[in-house]
Amino acid sequence: MKHLLPRVVAIAAGGILLMSAYHRTNSASMVTDAANHFLNSLTPEQKAKAVFEFKDDERMNWHFIPKERKGLAIREMEPYQKHLADVLLIAGLSQQGAMKAHTIMSLEDVLKTMENDNGEKRNPEKYYFSVFGTPSDAGVWGYRIEGHHVSQNYTVSNGIVIDGPSFFGANPAEVRQGPRAGLRVLAAEEDMGRDLLTSLDDGQKKIAIVDPVGYKEILTEASRKAALNGQPSGISASKMSSAQYQKLVDLLDLYAHNLPDQMAQARMDKVKQAGKSIFFAWAGGPAKGDPHYYRVQTSTFLVEYDDTQNGANHIHTVWRDFNGDFGLDMLQQHYQSSHAN
Repeated sequence: MKHLLPRVVAIAAGGILLMSAYHRTNSASMVTDAANHFLNSLTPEQKAKAVFEFKDDERMNWHFIPKERKGLAIREMEPYQKHLADVLLIAGLSQQGAMKAHTIMSLEDVLKTMENDNGEKRNPEKYYFSVFGTPSDAGVWGYRIEGHHVSQNYTVSNGIVIDGPSFFGANPAEVRQGPRAGLRVLAAEEDMGRDLLTSLDDGQKKIAIVDPVGYKEILTEASRKAALNGQPSGISASKMSSAQYQKLVDLLDLYAHNLPDQMAQARMDKVKQAGKSIFFAWAGGPAKGDPHYYRVQTSTFLVEYDDTQNGANHIHTVWRDFNGDFGLDMLQQHYQSSHAN
């Protein structure tokens, strides 16, 4: 029995290490397998719509409005293909992120009723799947899942997955009529941002509130490279109390954990590296129902949020990397390394 205990402890410890390693390294394998299963289910005609060269200009042609896109739409798929497409969606998101994506898509039915639409503009199956290159654990490739208010852009290189630009929106932000009344898909993004603002004292608010009017749109819009042109930064985390700083970190953690653990940790590593060099800016009114906007930025990444359209009941949120969107930082390192060898 004395000899058995160390073996049991060793086995348990090994299991914990294996599970830990699984969570650390799982993202690339998951999305690669999911992408290949999805592609293998398609007909040649469907593949012609869904698959692009990795260097195709279409890879960076992203947006978040209700419009036709290149790629294969869910409504063009057979039922079993729709399930495999959904597996690919889920593989690149956390449980929290997948719930948001599915619920956002379902809001198209709410808009269809509100706008008396015939189902052509407002359709929960007008979300498009595009794969760039050949999915593999070791190679370089990417994929995009995009439609109205969902745009997730992934780049995979040598077993590392980068998600960016990463966009979620909600219209309506709060469903106010019908059987789904009270539904708020992005409630935490709104409430935690406002909670941080209201925790600031009057002096801090004078710095944080950069405009009394909420911006009509996220400032980076659907640009291929995120940039802010001369916009005031707001208040630095170095000017916040420890409790206020924790609210700021918690807000960023919310956005980071739309992704699986490994990708979320990469985002939070950037937060940690930024330390107190994080800035919070607010535009618009502070009260619930006021049109408003906020952003959190560092030297490497940016989070934007706005709720000004449709009577301040229409949210846009995005996480952008200033130099790393579409995996550009990672790809530059990859190509430099390959060239050096």
